[in-house]
Amino acid sequence: MSKLLNLAKLDRKLKRLPDMAKAEIKAGMEAAADSIVAMMKNLVAVEDGALRDSIGWTWGKVPKGAGIVAEVKSQMGNDLSITIYAGSTEAYYARWVEYGTAPHKNGGKFAGSENPGTNARPFFYVSWRASRKSAKRAVRKAVRTAAKKVAAS
Repeated sequence: MSKLLNLAKLDRKLKRLPDMAKAEIKAGMEAAADSIVAMMKNLVAVEDGALRDSIGWTWGKVPKGAGIVAEVKSQMGNDLSITIYAGSTEAYYARWVEYGTAPHKNGGKFAGSENPGTNARPFFYVSWRASRKSAKRAVRKAVRTAAKKVAAS
C-alpha cells in the first residue's frame, strides 16, 4: 500500500485553482475580445463613425440597441461569458451593413418608388471567424499558465 506524500498541500493548491484560473482566463478572454473588436473596427465602413464606435464587448448585458451579438460562454461558470456586439440606438443599421438589403418598394413619404437595396459589407462575423482560433488559443494558454502558477506555489 502506498501513501500520497503532501496530500494536504496538493489539496490546498487544487482549491486555489478555480480562483486563480478564472483571473487568468478572464485576462486571456479580454485580450482576445480586444483584438476581435479592433479588427471589426478596422473593417467596418465608416461614414460618420457611429457604427464603428458602437462595436465593443462586455461581461454583462449588451447596450440597448445592439443588434449583432456573438457570445462565448465558458464551462467554468456564468461569470466567464463574454459578449461582443455591434450597433446602438444611434447605429441601429449595423445588421443592414453586415448583411445588405434586398431591393424593395418604398413606403411612407416615397411610397411606390424603388429602392435598389445595398450590398453587404461584412465586418462582424468575418472578424469573428478570422480570430476564433487565436482567441481559443489565448484562453487555453491562460488555463495552462494558471495551472502552472498554482502548481509552483
